[in-house]
Amino acid sequence: MKILFLSDNFYPETNAPANRTYDHCLEWVRKGIDVTVITCVPNFPEGKVHNGYSNKLIQKERINGIKVIRVWSYISKNSGFYKRILDFISYSIMAFFIGIFQKFDIVIGTSPQFFTVVSARFLSFFKMKPWVMEVRDIWPESIVAVGLLNKNSFSYKFIRKIEIWLYKSANRIIVVTDSFRNYLISLNINPEKIEVVKNGINLEEINNFKNSVNKEIDLNIPKNKLIICYAGTLGMAHGLDFIINSLTKLKNKNFHFLFIGDGAEKNNLIELSKKLELDNITFLKRQKKSDLYKIINNIDVSLVNLKKNNTFLNVIPSKIFENIAFGKPILLGLEGESKQLINSYRVGITFEPESQKSFINALKKIENFCGTKVENNFVKMSIDFDRKKLAAKMLKFLLKKV
Repeated sequence: MKILFLSDNFYPETNAPANRTYDHCLEWVRKGIDVTVITCVPNFPEGKVHNGYSNKLIQKERINGIKVIRVWSYISKNSGFYKRILDFISYSIMAFFIGIFQKFDIVIGTSPQFFTVVSARFLSFFKMKPWVMEVRDIWPESIVAVGLLNKNSFSYKFIRKIEIWLYKSANRIIVVTDSFRNYLISLNINPEKIEVVKNGINLEEINNFKNSVNKEIDLNIPKNKLIICYAGTLGMAHGLDFIINSLTKLKNKNFHFLFIGDGAEKNNLIELSKKLELDNITFLKRQKKSDLYKIINNIDVSLVNLKKNNTFLNVIPSKIFENIAFGKPILLGLEGESKQLINSYRVGITFEPESQKSFINALKKIENFCGTKVENNFVKMSIDFDRKKLAAKMLKFLLKKV
């Protein structure tokens, strides 16, 4: 069994798609599957090539049994709509041409990078092999949600038609939430070819870290503060300006907010915090995974927030699972399926997105929640969303078709 996987993010990058794809592929290799990944030179999130790599036409390596082919692409920072589109298109074209020369039984293309999925579809056609579309985000709706695309525009209508064509042509579709599955069914996509494989965590990796000796890190934050940490992309969709503005209304001085990562909005957020003269915010650059684990291990609460938009009712941010594995309560500014998940496992406090009153009230509740004994809730959720289980579920679905 030979699987070809197209993903423009992959190890050693540490964003959600890179982690998910790597963990799944690693587990498949352990089960005897021949896996080849066609990806870019690692450059996320700064748009700079990582040390030890160069943006050559093609380069090959093997990572823990996974065959990795890195292709040239136009690399730009995570800002500017048209530059990002050029980045996506250049990778997709290269992935297609290199993919033509690969032997495989099935090809998987992962979204939301829309053009990656188009390449997988054409490889399937020219090689006469089945293809799988992994839907981690809904295009073009997610672009509309952050204000980069108008529903009345030609671009939206064009992408929308391609979206429907891809759904209908895929032999199998993997989605990351139940809501996504319902959305596809509403478009008259055959329910039998849709499987839900949610995001999760590499529980083995996190448990190994938790059992290690060197787990401390100095955050230079007073010890008497309750540290609320947001770790991830500081982008347009995450609504972190709302969080910072809300802190001006916060009378309780027990909280300290820690923002970790990079993204299109980072400089704006730093300037906003300076303008408001807030002394309970710390910004850190993106961390390598080992250091990020140390930080998570030493915080009190994980903040997960998105803008108020109906599109985001369908998503479950992957950072939720990582923090749950560390036993960190979630402060969730998101409704829909994510809210249901947090409440059903009782692992955090939720608030209405972009509602200052609801947010301030949630801060009071999370302070009390941190003193409750709910460790078993975190353990149960971590086991339920272990990537080993999820990878096995996805592989079973793929083999069913082949």
